[in-house]
Amino acid sequence: MTPRRQLMPFAALSASYFAHIGFFNPYLPLWLQDMGLSLLTISVLTAVQAGTRLFAPYAWGAISDRTGERVKLLRIGACVAFATSLLLFVPWGPVGLGLVLLLMFTHTSAMMPMSEAAMAHLVSQGGTFDTKRYGRVRLWGSLGFLVTVFLAGAWFEAFGMQHFPGWTVLTLGAVMLSVWWMPDLKEASHHADAHAPVWPVLRQKPVLWFFTSTFFHVLSHIGVYVFFSLYLDALGYSKTMIGVFWAVSVAVEIGWFFSQSRWLPRMPLTAWLVLCSAVMLLRMVMTAAWADVLWVLLLAQTLHAITFATHHTACIALISHHFPGRLRGRGQALYTVIAYGFPGVLGALLGGVISEHWGLQSVFVASCLTSLVATAAAYKVWRLQHPHVLKAR
Repeated sequence: MTPRRQLMPFAALSASYFAHIGFFNPYLPLWLQDMGLSLLTISVLTAVQAGTRLFAPYAWGAISDRTGERVKLLRIGACVAFATSLLLFVPWGPVGLGLVLLLMFTHTSAMMPMSEAAMAHLVSQGGTFDTKRYGRVRLWGSLGFLVTVFLAGAWFEAFGMQHFPGWTVLTLGAVMLSVWWMPDLKEASHHADAHAPVWPVLRQKPVLWFFTSTFFHVLSHIGVYVFFSLYLDALGYSKTMIGVFWAVSVAVEIGWFFSQSRWLPRMPLTAWLVLCSAVMLLRMVMTAAWADVLWVLLLAQTLHAITFATHHTACIALISHHFPGRLRGRGQALYTVIAYGFPGVLGALLGGVISEHWGLQSVFVASCLTSLVATAAAYKVWRLQHPHVLKAR
């Protein structure tokens, strides 16, 4: 059994990292809006984060797979990101600010894939991914997100968006401290797969359809990640209430991570993928059609437990299965690149164009369509992995 003390630093990193994300992602668009930037410029700047996920996670993951030095690389990334965040106090123009964000995100976007890979090594017993241990660590990230999304909303409502850089420095400082608390673990070298290519794994049909499903599933989520706060602001909700909506989604996420070991074994992981994407479709329909109805929007936010938390755990477990051993870092990195990098860039840029022409509501209408594609692709994965179920019928 993995000693609890070995997982505590991972819980601290998860809490501090998602505490950073908890205020940064929801309120970055509002900070940029407060600076007087256009909706299209805001969408481009928010896409920088997703843009770094096209190359940074895989580059860092490949280095960590070859060296096994995941913790040392995490420390380098955290220190550089903290130093870069200090530059946010400088009154840059859009181009200068974009470069600062590019440098910062290059060093933060790979932190979770490397941390997930290192933690998966600890929580995997006899080659089996322990969803209970993983969930108990990951819920601390959700708690960190919950605290800052609510407190930051109230703070910005009372004191204004000009304190956004200070919140960035504070939270990335906590991230830096947490990675230095982590034990300096190095995975043992396995000569057989230290340089093993990932392409043969990627060419497998279940893996191809898995990544197709995750691509469209997360693309459906981009409307929430990038445009949800702007959408609510346009509908007249206060910044405090915006924080409440985000907090509700994270509260149910925490409940799922805590209890997921009770529910996940009831269906195959691939069946959970189908359910998650189908629920995503329902959530996007509710958000697009009835966002002005308080109780409907609150109900839609509770579906985050399925559309994010369940989906994320199922994906991490499947990645650990398809990319074992020293392939794990690159597998987690590919998941970040394909499921968050490309959809993030495409969703932010196309969402900016769509919202400029047809309004913010249209972004969530488009997410309904991508949710349908995600559901179909997930169903294909399930069919490939469980063909005997159909034959039995």
